[in-house]
Amino acid sequence: MNNNAIKTIVMGSDHAGYHLKLKIKAHLESRGLEVLDVGTDTPESCNYTIFAHAVCEAVTGGKADLGILVCGTGLGMSMAANKHPGIRAACCENTFSARMTRMHNDANVLCLGERVLGFGLACDMADLFIDTPFEGGRHQARVDDINALDQR
Repeated sequence: MNNNAIKTIVMGSDHAGYHLKLKIKAHLESRGLEVLDVGTDTPESCNYTIFAHAVCEAVTGGKADLGILVCGTGLGMSMAANKHPGIRAACCENTFSARMTRMHNDANVLCLGERVLGFGLACDMADLFIDTPFEGGRHQARVDDINALDQR
């Protein structure tokens, strides 16, 4: 699948995801995608919530089509990202989940863990996340229910 509407990806990581973020970024740029890197710019210890917030702001503000966050496990980034209204972040560890979260949940942020994923698998997951369009149909009502939680 190739979702031609996706052009810009925003990426962020903390220190534990820094090296994997750089590898995924280079891979996506080699595909011709624009990648906005909101940091971190160093492997020095830092607070992941800062970068989760920056990625989510870029996605909800229309500066990027989708976001990718990387930390040690992807879990902390996922928790922080999902606190932002309009964000549907999914922490994935396999290609099936990365594809299905776009297809059925219209996820707009993928969260990955450098300490649990190899580079090749992470790039495959990023590709599937970006290239898979939302299926809509029966899944739209469920996404609408998720989005309604932002209003509570």
